[in-house]
Amino acid sequence: MMESERINVKEIIDRYYPLDNELKEIYMVHARKVTELALELAARHPELEMDVEFVEEAAMLHDLGIFMTDAPRIHCHGNAQYLCHGYLGAEILRSLGHERHARVCERHTGTGLLKEQVIANGWDLPAKDFLPETLEEQLICFADKFYSKTKYLYAPRNLEQVIDSMLKISEDSAEKIRKWAAMFM
Repeated sequence: MMESERINVKEIIDRYYPLDNELKEIYMVHARKVTELALELAARHPELEMDVEFVEEAAMLHDLGIFMTDAPRIHCHGNAQYLCHGYLGAEILRSLGHERHARVCERHTGTGLLKEQVIANGWDLPAKDFLPETLEEQLICFADKFYSKTKYLYAPRNLEQVIDSMLKISEDSAEKIRKWAAMFM
């Protein structure tokens, strides 16, 4: 189990979401729901020896970059494609010296992004793989799929709905969800 130095999550969130407005409400509800689920799943599996303090921090920060994207439905009025929010959040966290947390941000989109997908789709991201590798990265990525920032903000999707949503991306994505469900649920 890796130990992490505690960081002040509230201070970081308040720095980038200083106003109590619709965007911050959506961000906080989503982050708390994902965090609660990730911690619940980690508690079910002590044998995995996950760093639960890190899971709590990183889950709260996994979507830090959404404010920089153009997603009016969730009150984001930045310039970047929404798909870039993980990478943008990772850049912020790296600038603050939080590399482990940054990795969660940049690797939680879908079930991870392959370099080939980035290039083929012309996404405004560096041409590299963004795949969750550690158990903590995988757990947060998995928990995130149960909550959206719109329809499933307060109540989660069920596993079948999550798998169906990943099938729209690829069979590989759906298979990763099945694998993670077997490991974490």
